[in-house]
Amino acid sequence: MMDHARDLDSVREATDRLLTAAAELDNATVAEPSRLPGWSRGHVLAHLARNADALVNVLQGRPMYVSGEARDADIERDAPRPLEVQLTDVRESAARFQEAAAAPADWSRTVELRNGVTDSASRVPFRRWVEAELHHVDLGIGYELEDLPGEFVEREIDFLTDRFSGHPEVPPTRVTDGTRAWNTGRAASAPEVTVAGPAPVLLGWLAGRRDGAALTVEGGPLPVLPPL
Repeated sequence: MMDHARDLDSVREATDRLLTAAAELDNATVAEPSRLPGWSRGHVLAHLARNADALVNVLQGRPMYVSGEARDADIERDAPRPLEVQLTDVRESAARFQEAAAAPADWSRTVELRNGVTDSASRVPFRRWVEAELHHVDLGIGYELEDLPGEFVEREIDFLTDRFSGHPEVPPTRVTDGTRAWNTGRAASAPEVTVAGPAPVLLGWLAGRRDGAALTVEGGPLPVLPPL
């Protein structure tokens, strides 16, 4: 069971960490490249703000985005803004998300996200937590995968291995940090490949933030994962 109220607290804490760190930037450094190909730090901050508003739409029963093209255009429009405008937008959009999530609601209901994806409303706060944590790392300003909260890392590995489960292009794979293990990829009676390493490094590979070179692989090459 998802504890959406607890996740909302985690979203608030993660957003505060990101805003405090990003406040150390200036107008020049916010325009520099982020760790995401083709995106500046301004693109990352603009995406975070627009994603918060998009998840308000989800919680209130509207389409998440008008269209994929409109989503991309909004990010491109907002990316070049001065740092103070970016930070204010991230802060105010995050507050709008928290306000929408505080409204009385049936958290067991099914909601629709992008590209026809559906999920329980109770998972929406966790999805926003993912956005805040991973995009903080993407800013490239000193917050690394190893700095992520342990609970978050484990839950995001749970989420991503489940996402790739049954995928025909991913071989049956066992993922382990030496203490915990997850299965992903095509259904099989036993895994073909075992991928092992520290949990943050596993998460980096699963989330497309690291190439997996630091992981140990047995039974075959490191699986190539589909884009998220």
